[in-house]
Amino acid sequence: MTADPRGLLGRMFDAAIEAAQPAHCVPPQLPPPDLVRGRLLVIGAGKASAAMARAVEEHWSGELSGLVVTRYGYAVPCKRIEIVEAAHPVPDEAGLKAAQRLLALVRGLSADDLVLCLISGGGSALLPLPIDGLTLEHKQALNRQLLKSGASINEMNCVRRHLSAIKGGRLAAACHPARVLTLAISDVPGDDPINIASGPTVPDPTTCADALAIVRRYAIELPPEVRAVLESGRGESVKPGDERLARAEIRLIATPQLALQAAAKLAREAGCTPLLLGDSIEGEAREVGKVMAGIAKSVVQHGQPVAPPCVLLSGGETTVTVRGNGRGGRNVEFLLALAVALEATPGVWAIAGDTDGVDGAEEVAGAIVAPDTLARAFSGGMRAVDRLADNDGHGFFEALGDQVITGPTLTNVNDFRAVLVASGR
Repeated sequence: MTADPRGLLGRMFDAAIEAAQPAHCVPPQLPPPDLVRGRLLVIGAGKASAAMARAVEEHWSGELSGLVVTRYGYAVPCKRIEIVEAAHPVPDEAGLKAAQRLLALVRGLSADDLVLCLISGGGSALLPLPIDGLTLEHKQALNRQLLKSGASINEMNCVRRHLSAIKGGRLAAACHPARVLTLAISDVPGDDPINIASGPTVPDPTTCADALAIVRRYAIELPPEVRAVLESGRGESVKPGDERLARAEIRLIATPQLALQAAAKLAREAGCTPLLLGDSIEGEAREVGKVMAGIAKSVVQHGQPVAPPCVLLSGGETTVTVRGNGRGGRNVEFLLALAVALEATPGVWAIAGDTDGVDGAEEVAGAIVAPDTLARAFSGGMRAVDRLADNDGHGFFEALGDQVITGPTLTNVNDFRAVLVASGR
């Protein structure tokens, strides 16, 4: 077992991110050049889309052109594919214009053409083109409410799909009769393609009625224009069986499970038994923190469900119902709750971070919890339970110097959590 728990946790997080890098996972999925009789048009959206575009350029010798939109700070140099940056998680005018241009690019294609669509997490906010009758301001206001509501990512994307001119299969429908091949990096629990960037190139089985039910569940206030779109059914997306999507194919090229397996391999090499608890864990971040603390305590006290030294690995996307005024993110909220529930249990360390490098609205991936976290905080005049009540995870870990800052990782396979139990009783 390593004498450097912090270092091991950091290396596992790095391994998870590295496993999902577009440079590794895009090239093997590119179609054979002889299958492209007409144009190859590359489009896409997401935090990894620019890096995916660069991987396409580096491994495609034939003609191509295209446009992808990524988050501010996530662009990489490309020669033949235009890279546009826009805002995330709340959309902006740059994203709106990019979405309009994407739709214009795919109009008038032939059956001989191939559209290569590069999709990754963040694409929903980066393609905020609203359905006719709605505005960008409507989308911005709705996004802010959804982000604070505690709704799951699947629920948020269901609502977004039914107010969009490009999501829910509409982008692929606009490409008809061309063939569409989507390469997707999954950032959603369960890896359902309809929820990756709200599924712009796949059919959507959900309905406007489903979206309205989510709005009611979380007491989200809708402007009359938005409500009218959902209640009238005018926002219905492209459904399974639609002939315009008959030539659309999607391939998942990187997933949260792949990232967890890479971290598990590194843990084994360090003499630490990995236990994968799932790549699709959802729920309130603070409740998930309590549960993980309970499992870690069982490992320390009873050697169950696995004996130490071990690491509990999990992924997915938790939620935060915002009640305080702090600087929060779901990963640091999880860690704060974990630290409180662990009650300074000796030998237990943890890391949690978003694999895109941004937890919430902060340019910080996550943080690390150590056995002395609560004591160091108290000596500095902080109580973790108070910061948790104020949703102030980033403020808490910044004060301790325990933030994990990666900068743009150029990929996104959701949240990564590792709870390291170095020893038992």
